[in-house]
Amino acid sequence: MSLVKPGYTPSAPFDEGYLAVGEIHQLWYQQYGKKDGKSVIYLHGGPGGQTSSNSTIYFDPAVYRIVLLDQRGAGKSLPSAELRDNTTWHLVADIESLREHLGIEKWHMVFGGSWGATLALCYAQSHPQRVGSLVLRGVFTVRRSELDWSRSADGPAALLFPDLFEAFINHLPENDRADPYAAYHRLLTSDAADGEARLKLLDAGRAWNAFELATGSLRPNPENLNNQLEDDTWSLAHARLEIQYFVNAAWLEEGQLLRKENLDKMRHIPTTIVQGRYDIVCPPKTAWELHKALPESSRLYFIQTAGHSAKELATEEKLVEVCDEYGELDF
Repeated sequence: MSLVKPGYTPSAPFDEGYLAVGEIHQLWYQQYGKKDGKSVIYLHGGPGGQTSSNSTIYFDPAVYRIVLLDQRGAGKSLPSAELRDNTTWHLVADIESLREHLGIEKWHMVFGGSWGATLALCYAQSHPQRVGSLVLRGVFTVRRSELDWSRSADGPAALLFPDLFEAFINHLPENDRADPYAAYHRLLTSDAADGEARLKLLDAGRAWNAFELATGSLRPNPENLNNQLEDDTWSLAHARLEIQYFVNAAWLEEGQLLRKENLDKMRHIPTTIVQGRYDIVCPPKTAWELHKALPESSRLYFIQTAGHSAKELATEEKLVEVCDEYGELDF
């Protein structure tokens, strides 16, 4: 394994702005790289994550026209942490609105990790004619078993990280601990604007995020984790949107994205899956099931030295390698 950090050096965007969608939301987007290059849209995780110039490191700027999008309520999109008119299917429609706004006929690549992989699958199954290829990392389809994997008392995360899980669950009143999703949803979806109620809302957001961040990598960086948790805007948006989507199963039927009739819609799309072998956030079995269901169009790389994070060295190397390879192809 190379000791040199992989990826391309981020540069300045050649275009950025807001796109109004509906009556409430304005989406923040940026474009990097080659103006007439092969178009790729980067779908961030969460829900409630965000993009930055570092999101571009996987893509050769001499080849790709790189589009970053902060999803509804996330990152620089406005209003921050807004739950109204914010569902999976709003986000799918937003990708289409942005594609049309930018005059892109077809995405050469849709790239998504974790929740971004979920959204990429939703989009590909809704608009298969607009997707040239898929690169998915840490596959997640919001099934009950996947949600229990990382947040239930009997799940692998709680068994491997009992101290961290205890801090996560003990933030809740004892009577609410049997169903942490419902309990955190009540805490995080209140409309507290200021004062003590606002502080409780922020504390709940930090408790929710701290567990996920600490279990997302085999070698977490404490300084980076603390910096994220101290960013109140990010922390609140990430926690509120994530719990809102999870308690609603992302407005998906159980197992919807892995059903044959839905996979048949995207069976022609070349798909590469990159999955950390020791992913505690998104169970590796889901990546395996997706790959097995798409034998003619998918390939799966298990990264033997990685958990969930895209920033782990071997995962990052493989993602750059795949994107370089796809950059030489036409779809």
